[in-house]
Amino acid sequence: MAPQDFSPAQMAAPSYPADVQPLVFQYVLQLADTSLILAHRLSEWCGHGPVLEQDLAMANIALDLLGEARSYYQYAAELEGRGRTEDDLAYLRSAVEYRNPLLVEQPNGDFAHTVLRQFLFDVFHYELLIELKAGPDAHLAAIAEKSLKEAAYHRKWSAEWIIRLGDGTAESRQRLEKAMRTLWRYAAELTTPTPLEQRLHAANLLPDYADIQAKVAAYVAHVLAEATLPVPTDAFAQPGGKAGRHSEHLGYLLAELQYMQRTYPNLTW
Repeated sequence: MAPQDFSPAQMAAPSYPADVQPLVFQYVLQLADTSLILAHRLSEWCGHGPVLEQDLAMANIALDLLGEARSYYQYAAELEGRGRTEDDLAYLRSAVEYRNPLLVEQPNGDFAHTVLRQFLFDVFHYELLIELKAGPDAHLAAIAEKSLKEAAYHRKWSAEWIIRLGDGTAESRQRLEKAMRTLWRYAAELTTPTPLEQRLHAANLLPDYADIQAKVAAYVAHVLAEATLPVPTDAFAQPGGKAGRHSEHLGYLLAELQYMQRTYPNLTW
């Protein structure tokens, strides 16, 4: 993976009870998988954006998320303590071992589809980073602090596009409404805690997802009102990704993402 500025390895080694550290490892891996998969999806737009400015914007968001994923993978490898590297965790695991939510692995579709997927993630991501920055884990707090300015820009970018598309032309609104019918079912998984997240919250290591959910819902409702769109109320909520139950799309994505590492094991630049 490409170089980046921040490495958790520069900080003191984590110290958790033996029964807690594996749980923290699993959670950090979930964060890493989420940022990596969405970064890869956005990278697929490179050279295909509707205009050059937005092509570059999506590429830059992808790079921000990739840098964040690297920091999480480095910390996860340290927590695991089995000698695996960030590349091992990113490239040498099967689809069922990934813990990213279903939303981020969904195909790009058209620009409206990508923008809505990004918006739903960005609103949650921003609120989560605020909580992690104030949390007890120094590594996660440092990663969150570094990522927060970037996440604020991501949220601003996607929210502005939701408003433009929703309150734009008849076609742009139609495309956005179609994207909402497809993607809204995956939004709830972001703020619905898994048993792992509930255990870490009970141990005062993670924030209350109910608080995050309320802030996310309020911001989403505000932006959709600006876009003259109603908040869907009857969409089915589809969980699974954070438990390793993925759509068929993740396997195809990983086949492309992991190809070089698996074809040429131990390859170095």
